[in-house]
Amino acid sequence: MITMGHCYYNETIGFFYNNSGKELSSHWRPKDVVVVALGLTVSVLVLLTNLLVIAAIASNRRFHQPIYYLLGNLAAADLFAGVAYLFLMFHTGPRTARLSLEGWFLRQGLLDTSLTASVATLLAIAVERHRSVMAVQLHSRLPRGRVVMLIVGVWVAALGLGLLPAHSWHCLCALDRCSRMAPLLSRSYLAVWALSSLLVFLLMVAVYTRIFFYVRRRVQRMAEHVSCHPRYRETTLSLVKTVVIILGAFVVCWTPGQVVLLLDGLGCKSCNVLAVEKYFLLLAEANSLVNAAVYSCRDAEMRRTFRRLLCCACLRRSTRESAHYTSSAQGGASTRIMLPENGHPLMDSTL
Repeated sequence: MITMGHCYYNETIGFFYNNSGKELSSHWRPKDVVVVALGLTVSVLVLLTNLLVIAAIASNRRFHQPIYYLLGNLAAADLFAGVAYLFLMFHTGPRTARLSLEGWFLRQGLLDTSLTASVATLLAIAVERHRSVMAVQLHSRLPRGRVVMLIVGVWVAALGLGLLPAHSWHCLCALDRCSRMAPLLSRSYLAVWALSSLLVFLLMVAVYTRIFFYVRRRVQRMAEHVSCHPRYRETTLSLVKTVVIILGAFVVCWTPGQVVLLLDGLGCKSCNVLAVEKYFLLLAEANSLVNAAVYSCRDAEMRRTFRRLLCCACLRRSTRESAHYTSSAQGGASTRIMLPENGHPLMDSTL
């Protein structure tokens, strides 16, 4: 019999899953295998692509601008999301029952922290772009120290929200408040989290809508003057398209999961949230891959940097193999591959 006001810190994971009515499988089912296989594939792709984005920003001095610091932080948040989802894939299915309470909260906290960092960084990017466009600048003149403080603030908020459930906002002492999707968390936490994320989405949509109409009016006025610099118009329009695509992809990928969380948080008994939670979470994780793909497709300078990094890695491997083959050949002369210092002319980024 469950006693109100009593805390169940010594119970197992199965106890809380049974209390919430969420099935805890004891063997691998076909749908578990499919979800884990897809999840592992997406996680590895997320890790590789976002590592490439971070390497490109670090290696190209033209990316040492406030907007790229924020984009690099977004890539770091997506990279963290890949790590969190990879951890989930290795601790799901029948392995969930073997988790301790601390292990379960760690698994959940990693996901919560990565989501919060992504949302907060996208909002910071929106504010930075609004500030730059309204000031008629290609890149923000925001001091680097202030950008660093902003990034630190993003991660402090993300870590705080990720650690909060394990320390206070759980249902270990109030089983009647436990959610179904996350049986150790309070429904109020899920509701507040979902509403906060949806509010941030609306704020970002409002900011980018204002930017779009402002840029459209400005381009129309600039088109009337022959002396206007076409580079500003091309860069600004490309920038707006890119950030809107990133924002749209984030909304499409995350909104289904946030709606399901909100329904569960509000205690909707007739909503079959458990039937779709794993697939919506996988869709949300795929957004971390979409962001990196958008950078390479929309930003010409980023594409050149990607090619330079990948080609250098391939050529270094080819050079080592060639040197090994040449040194073993009889009387062979050494062969050197001369790489150009810069394979492409540097241009201002179109992001």
